[in-house]
Amino acid sequence: MKAAHDFGKWGAMVDVTIRGAGIFGLSIAWACVARGARVRVIDPGGVGAGASGGLVGALAPHTPERWNDKKALQFESLERAEMFWAEVRETGGHDPHYARTGRIQPVGALDLATERGRNAEELWQGRYDWRVVPVENFAPFAPLTTSGLVIHDTLTARVHPRKATQALAAALRARGVEVVPDGREEGAVIHATGVAGLEALNTDQEARVGTPVKGQAALLEFDARDAPQIFVDGLHVVPHGDGTTAIGSTTEIEFTDPARCDGGLDDILGRIIRLVPALRDITVLERWAGLRPRARSRAPMLGGWPDRPGQFIANGGFKIGFGMAPVVAEMMADLVLEGRDTIPETFRVAASLPKSRR
Repeated sequence: MKAAHDFGKWGAMVDVTIRGAGIFGLSIAWACVARGARVRVIDPGGVGAGASGGLVGALAPHTPERWNDKKALQFESLERAEMFWAEVRETGGHDPHYARTGRIQPVGALDLATERGRNAEELWQGRYDWRVVPVENFAPFAPLTTSGLVIHDTLTARVHPRKATQALAAALRARGVEVVPDGREEGAVIHATGVAGLEALNTDQEARVGTPVKGQAALLEFDARDAPQIFVDGLHVVPHGDGTTAIGSTTEIEFTDPARCDGGLDDILGRIIRLVPALRDITVLERWAGLRPRARSRAPMLGGWPDRPGQFIANGGFKIGFGMAPVVAEMMADLVLEGRDTIPETFRVAASLPKSRR
């Protein structure tokens, strides 16, 4: 391994310190350990204390059209996910409840849906389908649709966010990694601290690099564990492997209390009950609200912290953090351990800075 930094000097016991035990921080730790690095993860809130401790866990692709870096890397990451989570489960003995169960969504414009299906054959390299099929194929767990048709894609997968982060932490501990609430920073330092990290960058750069966005979700007592998830009216309905089903989420730029479940959640619960009849009269087991980090670029924000040598940033996962984690982890390990910068321009920290500061 070609080190990008002289990690061994001053007798340091750790090559890489990662601040943040959410999905980005834990996944990067996993990639670094796989390359032989000594890693410490620090998070005063514990594993999955922020946005990664939510309920939904949809690993869903963007539409197969207008291909760009973000969509290409997301496809690569979704492909890697099966092996990634299998290794985590085998190493730590905890099940992240990963499964590629697919997704259905009502057809809007039939011509557009069909064209996207043709695009998927090329862009998804013939490995996964995006097809228009009768909704009755998935009854009774299916959305209402005026056309009687849904798009079925076989690329979409799921994890249970809390079980997945706990599984990663268990796998890291099995490999000798400390996951602790406090500790000394040694070696390279990667800040994967979500909303708090964005706010620190905003202060450091005296500019809005990113913003917190409130999301609300709910967990239902409904067992559809083998069924495809549903995407309808901008909402995800994700059956989990433990016999629960998650719905979410809101996207709230303005809010009073980031941790309070309020009318926004009531609204999506009402919409889902109307749109997915199988969920009527189902018990709500849990309500969740929290802040998710959205970078100014709307893509993950990765790379060196400007003007802070040896300090790095992995942030901005927003709604696609779990889906992007396997490939984000490898790109950060490339950069920090080997000095190889494989990060696309649209994912760099500079992409979220005002032009005057790039």
